[in-house]
Amino acid sequence: MGQSDRFRIDSHKLIYHPQRVADWLAGQKIFPIYMEISPTGMCNLRCVFCSVDFMGYRKVTLDTALLKERLTELGQLGLKSVMFAGEGEPFLHPDLPELIVHTKKAGIDVAITTNGVLMKPGIPERILGSTEWIKVSLNAGSPETYAAVHRARPDFFDTVVANLEHAVKVRADGGHHCTLGAQILLLPENEHEVEDLARCCRDIGLDYLVVKPYTHHHRNDHDFAIQYEGYMHLAERLRVLSDESFKVVFRVRTMRKWDAGARPYERCLALPFWSYIDAAGNVWGCSAHLEDERFRYGDIAAQTFRDIWLGEQRRKSLDWVARNLDIETCKLNCRMDEVNRYLDQLKNPIEHVNFI
Repeated sequence: MGQSDRFRIDSHKLIYHPQRVADWLAGQKIFPIYMEISPTGMCNLRCVFCSVDFMGYRKVTLDTALLKERLTELGQLGLKSVMFAGEGEPFLHPDLPELIVHTKKAGIDVAITTNGVLMKPGIPERILGSTEWIKVSLNAGSPETYAAVHRARPDFFDTVVANLEHAVKVRADGGHHCTLGAQILLLPENEHEVEDLARCCRDIGLDYLVVKPYTHHHRNDHDFAIQYEGYMHLAERLRVLSDESFKVVFRVRTMRKWDAGARPYERCLALPFWSYIDAAGNVWGCSAHLEDERFRYGDIAAQTFRDIWLGEQRRKSLDWVARNLDIETCKLNCRMDEVNRYLDQLKNPIEHVNFI
């Protein structure tokens, strides 16, 4: 894999949780390792590729006191990590910094995926000491292309770059270990600026830039017909921009899977290892099937997370997924694709596995 992807962004990390996997293989009930939480349904941008545009950018926000209570419970149940992201822009939740600090105190690692516009001076000072990584969606190398792809004001590009530069300074001054990175979703509209963006990210002191492919959900308002084989020449041009402190992670493996358009497994096995809480407080089995009641486990305002996770509604959902889910309705290259490939091999081993 090499040092260009030392965080295994183009792979998975379930291999580092062998006990939880062993318990699952043995048929035991396990609690999730990772959770994505959407603090709010609102967003200040309307990106052309938004994977949850079908949610409608609802003006709903999680109650701070309730979420803190559930986060404390989740830490006690063995949840290892939370990524604040979701249907909206997480920094539109007025108490996000407070929630981040509380999550870390509950024994849960914290990450944030954000568009970075609202991560202004004053915010990094409050959160970097409690955060493992922050990844900013920055899908252009100029204000003009930024405005077209993010459907936003052109000056937001400079705002985001300035916010990232400030976060890098706060990290250095405070001696924090938080990894700071950016990602660009590679499209025909921005491919000519990937190198410019990589240089910008390197020069302001970020740790990495991820170059990733488009992915599509059947309910999305958009559909880009892209074949990434024609973009592979960028991998070498971007590789030379990496150095000891900055890496470009060009997601070749994921792009090739997109081009191939097929999966080597027939069932989703990953759902016991992660979960999603939307901005209204609903617990879902999968973020690609939000609003499909067959994937909704419960409501954190009505039940504890433990009762939801061990409840009848979730049991029925998992049974339906195991028996009836057509994975062709799932997003290609979904977040759990690599985990599913790994678990499928464990469930369906090849011959001669003892000859290691």
